[in-house]
Amino acid sequence: MANRIPRVPVREQDPKVRATNFEEVCYGYNAEEATLEASRCLNCKNPRCVGSCPVHISIPEFIQHIAAGDIAAASAVIAADSSLPSVCGRVCPQESQCEGSCVLGIKSEPVAIGKLERFVGDWAIEHADELPAPEIVRNGKKVAIVGSGPAGLACASDLARMGYEVKIFEALHEVGGVLVYGIPEFRLPKDRIVAKEVEAVKRLGVEIETDVIIGRTMTVDDLLDKEGYDAVFVGSGAGLPRFMGIEGENLNGVFSANEYLTRANLMHAYDSHYDTPIYQGQKVVVVGGGNVAMDAVRTAKRLGAEAVIVYRRGEAELPARVEEVHHAKQEGIEFRMLANPVRVLGDDKGCVRGIECVEMELGEPDASGRRSPVEKKGSNFEIDCDVVIMALGTSPNPLIKSTTKGLDTTKRGCIVADEEGHTSRKGVFAGGDAVTGAATVILAMGAGRKAAKAIDEYLN
Repeated sequence: MANRIPRVPVREQDPKVRATNFEEVCYGYNAEEATLEASRCLNCKNPRCVGSCPVHISIPEFIQHIAAGDIAAASAVIAADSSLPSVCGRVCPQESQCEGSCVLGIKSEPVAIGKLERFVGDWAIEHADELPAPEIVRNGKKVAIVGSGPAGLACASDLARMGYEVKIFEALHEVGGVLVYGIPEFRLPKDRIVAKEVEAVKRLGVEIETDVIIGRTMTVDDLLDKEGYDAVFVGSGAGLPRFMGIEGENLNGVFSANEYLTRANLMHAYDSHYDTPIYQGQKVVVVGGGNVAMDAVRTAKRLGAEAVIVYRRGEAELPARVEEVHHAKQEGIEFRMLANPVRVLGDDKGCVRGIECVEMELGEPDASGRRSPVEKKGSNFEIDCDVVIMALGTSPNPLIKSTTKGLDTTKRGCIVADEEGHTSRKGVFAGGDAVTGAATVILAMGAGRKAAKAIDEYLN
């Protein structure tokens, strides 16, 4: 019976309306829709979805509880493995993880695991006061966490449950890392979701101090030697943007996606009550094809610009989530595929007036298995624009490496850490984007949880 019910569609804001506001695009399931969608799950004996989840949530088990109408039980199952269900339900690339492995997906549509997780996570936020507080017995040991993004929050909440005294040090004035400065409001509401998930971590007794730059205000060595911490977890993310190194990148009106999104998110460009110093732009070109590129181009559109994506490969090679690309197209974003910028064009005042690109064609697959783009000689063309946003990935800030003796890093500046998060320095652990370079929220969360386990073993 289960596989005969079609996948329950999720209600969304009308594309024409939402392209002019920053309210959430997807409305999510109500109880009736969630129960119906949950009834599609086959409750497989060997659930491939669990193996494809980076934190191995017991997916069929929580879905069976939804189908039976027991959302509190579903919430408890997810909480055993994930500290941010409302976030992950919204921003995880489910189509290439859990849902991509769902048996139903072979002949029809996979179960909407992400939308069901979001439903349970949102229910837990609304009923936070009624849920039993975990019984925590303090063990007298202290752990410092650097960064309050998904890796830091996951590591902190696990350690707090184990009885450690945990303090998070955050460089910015808002808590949440990439969840607050990187992902736009229309994909992840800040007050309604992120702030509430942070509250849940604080309820476990985790202390959070903002405006502390580890490497400037104090160092990792200070935390261990002077502040009395028994271990340190570095989850400081990857906030250093990459550029192409082409002519004209220093013109006024060229941004990294990182800076652009941070201004839009942390400085409330989405709220008309704020006078945000952000360069609006009439015609905006975003270079790149990942989720960050989609976030930047859809933000520019909402701030009133005509917005274009320029990407050097074809649509099949776009690294962004299918849902993000679909939403961007619905909102009127133009995609210029198989095109690569060769220089940014400026006017006599030093401001951007356009971008010169060259057409590409796909050659042989590279080391990653994706076909390499090859330039078509003499195919140069120009696109008029007054803002160019480079969304080409990020690497970790070199500050922690440069101020921490004996901490090994890669050529790209990523901290070297094993599967469990052990670094070359005794008592120092790391995980998330600071180790892998820019990746996904769920992978960072998984790394934070593994490190919490390793820290517990190290201190015992």
